[in-house]
Amino acid sequence: MTRTLLRGRILTFHADPAETEDNHRYIEDGAILVADGIIEAVGSHDELRRQDIIKGAIEIDHRPHLIVPGFIDPHIHFPQVQVIASWGTQLLDWLNRYTFPEEARYADIDHATRMAGAFLDQLVAHGTTTACAFSSSHRGSTQALFEAADVRGMSLIAGKVMMDRNAPEGVLDTAQSGYDDSKALISRWHGNGRLRFAITPRFAITSTPEQMEAAGALASEYPSMHVQSHLSENLAEIDYTLQLYPKARDYLDVYEHYGLLGQHTLMGHCIHLREREIARMAETGTRAIFCPTSNLFLGSGLFDADGLRAAGIVSGIATDVGGGTSYSQLQTLNEGYKVLQLRGQQLTPLAALHWATRGNAVALSMEDRIGSIRPGCDADLVVLDSSATPDMALRAERLETLSEELFLLQILGDDRSIAQTYVAGRPMKPARPLN
Repeated sequence: MTRTLLRGRILTFHADPAETEDNHRYIEDGAILVADGIIEAVGSHDELRRQDIIKGAIEIDHRPHLIVPGFIDPHIHFPQVQVIASWGTQLLDWLNRYTFPEEARYADIDHATRMAGAFLDQLVAHGTTTACAFSSSHRGSTQALFEAADVRGMSLIAGKVMMDRNAPEGVLDTAQSGYDDSKALISRWHGNGRLRFAITPRFAITSTPEQMEAAGALASEYPSMHVQSHLSENLAEIDYTLQLYPKARDYLDVYEHYGLLGQHTLMGHCIHLREREIARMAETGTRAIFCPTSNLFLGSGLFDADGLRAAGIVSGIATDVGGGTSYSQLQTLNEGYKVLQLRGQQLTPLAALHWATRGNAVALSMEDRIGSIRPGCDADLVVLDSSATPDMALRAERLETLSEELFLLQILGDDRSIAQTYVAGRPMKPARPLN
């Protein structure tokens, strides 16, 4: 068995800094022992060097860089890799003008296969080791994405989008075909290695009641499976949804009626929620996913992180590419900080990094395997360079605390700050020399 000993400054979380002072572990000269993709031991370098367990381990020295858990992205759109940075209007116009025509191209399996590799390579380059992704409505595109993730050994949750109305013919399925295709993909991929399927009605506007019933049937058949969709991103979206579902008490009630709420349900955006919706999400454990760069880009609104936390709702933070404007969780945290500033709320550096790692693992109910650096967890790790660019290096000269370094990474960091990404213990970026 090949063992690898990764040396560097180590930061990992065991609780949310927004809720308790005892929340993280920092080791100035630390080491992580990895074997067969799993973390076997964590401690100071001297401590581990004295143990027989590391005999024969290959040591990789990442000093002076910081090693943290791999970033987790709980809401991202795989077929939008060539939509990102398209001149923006608001949500519904943006979908019709850019997104739906682009997603129609994913009926071509060769195109989907090429884009799947490019998509996952972008994630890894930006330090993301786990993602929860929307595919297109085509079964083959989801197949291509799972195949590409399997080759890379990545942790991936993905779902074939179900949408049978209010979109061009090239991206529509039917209630029955959406159900059948999802069942086939579940049979082939769910639980295969590090792969999981997510039941994925795009949002209520693009699904008939019959298709929502089919999605609910899948959720009933697979109660531990993730469900992902969108909720209350845009005021026009909410109005249109309630026109299509006139008996619904509110937007959330559409999903609730079809049995799609629960602790494995991930609702993107959740900006314009009503009091009943907030209470019901808390009661059912339904997760809210904050997408700051896309919310700003599309002019959708400002997420109420403190309000949802106070109500007992677990939240994640995500890039939402391609409405989102960066694959980087560091840049997502940058914009998240600004959104919360506009809300009169604070996002401290420790809380921000926790959110992108262990916090998102909690949102996915996967904190037993990812999001932390501790024995038994998957060895998904990111090595961060806080002097990666000239402006960062100048600022780094004046850093005095770990929090200041984290904030520098959060505000100025991007893929250039990712010195290395480890997926199940495997380095995924070409090594670069230390300065």
